[in-house]
Amino acid sequence: MPPVSSGSSRLARLQVWCGSSHCAATCPVPRSEIEEVADTSVMVKHQAQRRVEPGKAEDSRKLKSSSGIKDMVPSSPGNVGRGVTSARSSSRGASRGGGGGGNDGVTLARSSVFEKWATMDRDAAQRPLAKRQLSDESKESVHPSGGVKKKSVAADRQQHAALGGWRAPCASCLVTRPTQSKERRQVASDKSCPTAMLTRRKLQRELLSSEDVFEKVDAHAVRVGKEMRSNKIYSLETITKTITEGAQSDLLKLRAIWIWLCHNIEYDVSGYLGLTKKVTSPEEVVETGRGVCCGYSSVLQQMCRVVGIECEEVSGHGKGVGYRQGQTFQDTKSSHMWNAVKLHGHWYLLDSCWGAGRVDLDNKSFIKRYDDFYFLTDPENFINSHCPDETEWQLLEEPIPMEEFEKRVFRTSEFYRLGLTLIHPKHFLLVTENGEATIAIGFSQPMEFTYQASLHSSNGHHVELSSPIGLLTVTKGSMKLKLMPPVSGTFDVVVFARPANTTGTFGWVCSFTLECPEPAPVEELPENPFLSWGLQQNSWGLGLKPCVYGSDAIVLESGCFELVLGTTRPLMVLCELTHKDLETTLAKQCLMTQIEPNQLTCHVLCPYVGYYRLSVFVRDYGSHGDGFQNAGNFLLRCTGGMVNLNELFPANLSPSCGPGVRTLDAGLSKFSHATSLLATQQGKCNITFHNSRDLELHAVLSKDRRKCPGHPLTRHVFLTYSGSKVTVSVALPESGIYKLSLYGKSASSDNQEFGLLCDFVLRNSSETSWPPFPCSYTAWQKGYVLFEPRTGLLEPDSWVRFRVRVPGAGRVSVQGEQRTELQLNKSRVWEGEVYTGNSASQLKLAAMGTAGSGDSCQNMNIIMSFDVLSVQNEL
Repeated sequence: MPPVSSGSSRLARLQVWCGSSHCAATCPVPRSEIEEVADTSVMVKHQAQRRVEPGKAEDSRKLKSSSGIKDMVPSSPGNVGRGVTSARSSSRGASRGGGGGGNDGVTLARSSVFEKWATMDRDAAQRPLAKRQLSDESKESVHPSGGVKKKSVAADRQQHAALGGWRAPCASCLVTRPTQSKERRQVASDKSCPTAMLTRRKLQRELLSSEDVFEKVDAHAVRVGKEMRSNKIYSLETITKTITEGAQSDLLKLRAIWIWLCHNIEYDVSGYLGLTKKVTSPEEVVETGRGVCCGYSSVLQQMCRVVGIECEEVSGHGKGVGYRQGQTFQDTKSSHMWNAVKLHGHWYLLDSCWGAGRVDLDNKSFIKRYDDFYFLTDPENFINSHCPDETEWQLLEEPIPMEEFEKRVFRTSEFYRLGLTLIHPKHFLLVTENGEATIAIGFSQPMEFTYQASLHSSNGHHVELSSPIGLLTVTKGSMKLKLMPPVSGTFDVVVFARPANTTGTFGWVCSFTLECPEPAPVEELPENPFLSWGLQQNSWGLGLKPCVYGSDAIVLESGCFELVLGTTRPLMVLCELTHKDLETTLAKQCLMTQIEPNQLTCHVLCPYVGYYRLSVFVRDYGSHGDGFQNAGNFLLRCTGGMVNLNELFPANLSPSCGPGVRTLDAGLSKFSHATSLLATQQGKCNITFHNSRDLELHAVLSKDRRKCPGHPLTRHVFLTYSGSKVTVSVALPESGIYKLSLYGKSASSDNQEFGLLCDFVLRNSSETSWPPFPCSYTAWQKGYVLFEPRTGLLEPDSWVRFRVRVPGAGRVSVQGEQRTELQLNKSRVWEGEVYTGNSASQLKLAAMGTAGSGDSCQNMNIIMSFDVLSVQNEL
């Protein structure tokens, strides 16, 4: 309920119910005031003298016309929010209609009842009140807070339950009038009601609990409104009675009036701009179908009068058309008008002018865009954009001063429609500290955010920034925007939002002004087309576990980074790296990914200093029909130790590097190296694992650029089988970065092609040039093991010891200038000393089949060959 006038006595806070025997009386008066009450009967008599019937109030419109009251135009033009160029162009240059008619001051219309009350207050103040102390019995009935205990509430509820339930008093029980005082006045009417209890004012979400609450009323008001306009019916009384036909409550009648007004009256932009005569009178507004704010408010008031709803026009300042953040309303004329209506004994606020649409000053036009938010808006939200001339019409327990209204962050109706809450700051002006400032917004449902920043130029224009100035992070329940302006100055920051996982445009939700006295030294931030930094809100649904990385930049001092993300199920992953100086082709060689059943790993190389954007995309493993979705975006900052462009990862790496889901599916396990990146300082390494499915394997070694041509790199990798254990031996000919690819296929299928199982990256820092391995042939089978010599290049004119295991062979020999038969020792290893000679270019290792296959030379199968160096190319 609204406060009372400034001339009211202390007795005005006493709440008196009607005299019916069914009504309960309560007196929640502070102790300090109770002690000054002379006599209860005097209070009741004093209140009874001030009872007023709602219908006896004079028409405020008559007072307004006799006083020459007109709508006000904002003192200066400007803009509040600037639309986002892509997906937000619809809001560019548009702002709420807030201007009215001429240049005279706007005064809130008052009825003669108010004057009568003020006279009674002065008379009552002149009558002395005898002070007395409360009796002991009365003291016991008073709460410590000063209110009176309701001893019989429980009993009354039981009594009224038998009569059909505990009910609130009817609306005629209380007559409430807001005045200039911060207190409230409740006067008992002459009518009685069967039951009575003080009711609370309902919130907007309770009145508009679902979309279909007013479905029938809205449709009826729109339909008959069009019919009457087409038939040129302009009588306010006729229109009101027609659109409210069938409405069973004041709320439904008010709704019908509101809908008709928002859909049939357009804002008079040309009149506001002074291009034509303003349309202000209710009759002209209805006939022409246009009007300024006072036209909307006056029509609504008169239509409410037709159906018996108490309605007042409220003048004040609105943050609508022409509003600029930071402007002052002190000592300026009112620029806007709206309404307050009384329903069920409580006052509610509504602005049909803002509910009808927006004003586009750039095109001097009105954009019809119905906005339900300004229908019975909660006072706590209404005050952020509407400040009445009389603080009583704020309808707040603790009204705010004009200075606070000017400082408050401007929030659009979309802000409240999306269920957002402002965490920080509480005022629109932000000043950087150490070059940074932060905006934080809370939400109850998943949301997506973006922002736009512009710099105030010296000529008063706004300069759009070519690069981001902030880091936006959206986590569960909150958004944080860290602003880091690259230059000093004043910036406009506009925040946009939309529900998560939707493709609709972003809506403008709030605006700020950012002042940066001294920027912090910061490099240019990368663009982030995926809006926020860190993991996306739906990352858990995509199969990712929470991680420690958020919006803060990950500082890299070595130029290398390893991002590890836990997963709830096997996922496929793709990564993207961007930097202002990094080409797309080279960017791909800065990334290497490893896919394991419970985690994803991305190795990153940074060839330049500055900021990088690392974006991660995932989909379920094996779901080839599903596209990849952005799961997270991480900001990397390389401060030193940049990687040489010649030391990037090899081109065309598989997404599945190192041991992971793919190798497990193939039956490979127990890898000696769990990571996909291997570093060697000797130029040699062995990778071992178990081959449980007895796959036929093949290893390929490659390098993007070789310094010195030599033997094929296939000669520098060698596979050895020992039962289920497989050893991949590598001897590198030079330093640099290599790719080792492992392929496999089923041994039982001759037609099946080798499939890629995984890639390894070998980083060799050794300058030693290792010789190739011997050249093996198809006769070299699983289970064959070469112990000596391991090199494929032999010295000429020298003796070399051979040791080899060839299971099932009946004979093994080495053929060069002469044949040397190897002997089988107790360990089932064939061994012997072989002379390389001077003229032979190769030594060939051959084996004959098992017993019964013959021992002639024709039955010997060459399984391996060794090159003998000549004197000229001797190492």
